[in-house]
This record gives sequence, structure tokens and C-alpha cells, in this order.
Amino acid sequence: MSKDRVRGIRVFDISDVKKPKLVTSVQTCRGSHTHTVVTQPGDNDNVYIYVSGTAGVRSAEELPGCQDGGLDDPNTARFRLEVIKVPLAAPSQAAIVSSPRIFNALPVAPRNAERDAMSGRGAAGAAGAAGAGAAGAAAAPAGAAGAGAAGAGAPAAAGAPGAAGAATAAGAAGGRGGRGPQGPPTGPNQCHDITVYPELGLAGGACAGLGLLLDIRDAAHPVRLDFAADQNMSFWHSATFSNDGKKLLFSDEWGGGSAPRCRDTDKLEWGADALFTIEDNKLKFHSYYKMPAPQTAQENCVAHNGSLIPIPGRDVMVQGWYQGGLSVFDWTDIDHPKEIAFFDRGPVAADRLAMGGSWSAYWYNGLIVSSEIARGLDIYELVPSPLLSANELAAAKTVKVNYWNTQDQQKFVWPPSFALARAYLDQLERSNGLASAAITAARTTLTTAEQRSGAQRKTALTGLAAQLTVAAAAARDQAKVLTLSKAVTDLANAPR
Repeated sequence: MSKDRVRGIRVFDISDVKKPKLVTSVQTCRGSHTHTVVTQPGDNDNVYIYVSGTAGVRSAEELPGCQDGGLDDPNTARFRLEVIKVPLAAPSQAAIVSSPRIFNALPVAPRNAERDAMSGRGAAGAAGAAGAGAAGAAAAPAGAAGAGAAGAGAPAAAGAPGAAGAATAAGAAGGRGGRGPQGPPTGPNQCHDITVYPELGLAGGACAGLGLLLDIRDAAHPVRLDFAADQNMSFWHSATFSNDGKKLLFSDEWGGGSAPRCRDTDKLEWGADALFTIEDNKLKFHSYYKMPAPQTAQENCVAHNGSLIPIPGRDVMVQGWYQGGLSVFDWTDIDHPKEIAFFDRGPVAADRLAMGGSWSAYWYNGLIVSSEIARGLDIYELVPSPLLSANELAAAKTVKVNYWNTQDQQKFVWPPSFALARAYLDQLERSNGLASAAITAARTTLTTAEQRSGAQRKTALTGLAAQLTVAAAAARDQAKVLTLSKAVTDLANAPR
């Protein structure tokens, strides 16, 4: 114990990147395992930091105000999220401004005895604490809603146990939720990662044993809207929203990333992604996604970090799977996610399990950057295929961002372009969403218009948009045709 040590957030001035300067340190009761920088739309003077502290609660002798305790202790630091406000004009004044108790009244995370047996915990261990965990585990059985002080609870995800199953499988929950200094095991009291989408006022918390949905319209005071539980999820690790914010994906880093969990003997729903829609501020489970290619016992493999790729009209994501490599998948149809591209380096060592692989894979201005643990930094570029056209890739490259932070999602906006219109046509052809004759005619008109300028171009494009609007009424995919029509109208009105 030392009053001099720092456990929390350090704020640096990096205006001279060669000489960073420590501006201030903000001490927290549980340190910072990860933290998320949050912006408040309309507030250009401050940023906020959500601190996910996973350490034990510090002594009040070391840091005044810290206190450990169970759920019934209103002063405990164990079930709260620290929110730090950083004034940009005076960052030395950074300080904690709120400590919302978003983890109050969460149930013990459900367990899966078969999965735990594979992890070495065994069914006996899972049953050992069932008595202590039964009350908490039954708080949110599958198909039922629970309520907590910080917000309404959620139905457990499909496949999660009911009250009896949760009680039986509650054994190892103390590790991710935590047994306080008193009382039975509880639900999680910290998150591994929190992904924010400030423009939509939402955040997704991957909170070890559960997934949380937060309202962050008031960035300084986040409120829990909902949570999801799933016995197939071992460690809720990170979260990604769809571009429209109507879907939320949680990754499961089962085993911490060091074990081979993509063998042909490993179930597809384990160490995978869990996909939800957001309906009336509630999480509704739909499906799992796991990279489909079986890996060897010499390759550590599990779902890890990734990001959206701005393919217009589709929800497409790239994700690192350690030695499973990269998987690019389409989850537009949330019930049937599908891999559409991949890259796999193969095992680091053919004769033993050695740590390596893609720890993260992020899109950035037309390229994919992957941090390969054992073999360096990889830069990838997607190539056309029957599942991903050249026009779709060209349209994606029209989206440019000044910075990229996967935990601070920005909304993709596609500027008007011929590539964008052609991308939608390619998608309509792929899905048979519009009659082939109409698609051919539209492509011809686009080619002609692109060769013209001024009033001639605008007249051709305006006429095409009107034709597409009429054609939408009889089209199989009316919504996509109308989206195409709008893209053509925007192109007609765009300055050249």
C-alpha cells in the first residue's frame, strides 16, 4: 500500500509527440483496466472518460473515499463506473464527476458445465457454489425481465438457462462478477471494454459475465438500459454497433485468447460473437458468428478485436481471431451472418501451441491494419469477389475519417459518387432485388451520365432517379431501390 502510487488515469500533453508531458493523474478506487474516451455532441469544451477498473478496491488509508462492500452498501466502490471529465482548455483540472452504479442488481452470469469442463473447471466446480449463487442466478431467467436500481433488466439471450439451469451453473461466477467482502456471488461489477456511439447516445458494455446497453445522451451520467446473459458466452470482451445503431455485436474472448478454441471439435457458439438487435432499448438475441475454418490444436484462436468496414447498404465487419487470422463477415441478415473474405497466416509453430496471431484488425481509410502478435504489423486491402464487388470497395474508400477509435464509433456517411450508385446496383443484382433489365438500363444510364457534364449530366441522373422510384413499387427489394434512387438524386445535385 502506498499513497504515492497511481491507479487510475494519467493525462498527458502530446502536442510535441517527441516530448510528452504528464499533465495530471486522476486516482480511482479500482484502477483502470481499460477506459473509453467519450464525447458529448454539442460540447466542444470537454471530453469524458469511462473507467473500467478491475482491481480490488483500494483502502481508504491509501485513497480517501474508497470503500469495499456488498450490494447493500451504498458507499461501496465495487458496483460503479467512474466518469472523469477533462476540460480541454484546462486538462490539469480533470476529475471524477460521477460514479453511476450501472452494475446494481445484475444477476450472476449463467454457466455452461460442458464448456467449463473443456476449460478445466469441471462440472463439480460449477456445482460447488450453486447454493450461494442460486438467488442471484435466478434473478433474470430466460424469457423474463428483471429490474435493477440502475435500469431495467433484460431477458437472457436464447440458449441461456432458466432459473434452475442458472442456479446449477453459477459456480464460477465469482471470478467475473466477484464475491465481495460479504454476501453471495453477484453479477459483474466492471466491464472489460465499453464502446460508445455518441451520435446515437448509446454505449455497449462488454462486462465479462454480461453484456450491457447504456444510455449516454448525458455523457457525464450514463444509465443502464438493459443487459443480456448467455450461458454460451464465457467472457464478454468487446462490443460493436451496426452503423445505424439498431444492432449490437458482443465478442467472447473465451480463455483470454491463449487457447485453441477454433478446432473442429469446438462448438461454433463458443468463443464467438453474439449478435443482438436493439428494440425499444432492449437487447434481443438473434445468432452467433464464428470464423468457419477449423484451426489446429497448435493455434490459439477465439473472437477478438475488430471494426466495421464502410460497405454501403451492408453491415460488414473485419475481426482478428488470433492465429485464426482475419475474418471479414456480413451480418446484415443478423440471423445468418456469413464470412465473405479472410486471411490466415497459418500456425506460428507446427509442433506446439505458441502464442501469436491477429490481436486486432481495424479498417482505416480503405485499408485493414492488423496487429500480429508474433509476426509484426500487417496491412491488408480487400479485393473484389462474388460476395464483395469492386464498386462496393470503391464506395467504401470514399469514406474518410480524421482518426479512428473503435471504442468511439463514428457514423459512416458516403458522399455522392458513381461508385456508390453502382454498389447498390451490384447488391440488387446479387439479391435479385430488382429486375435484370432495369439493372442493365440503370448501368447504361450511369455510364452515359458520367461521360457528360453540367446540365446534361444532371438531366440524365434526375431522369434515372425518377425511373428507379417508379420501379421500386414492383421490386423485390423496394427499400434498396429507393436508397439507390436517393443516391442517384444526390449525385445529380452534387457540385462537380
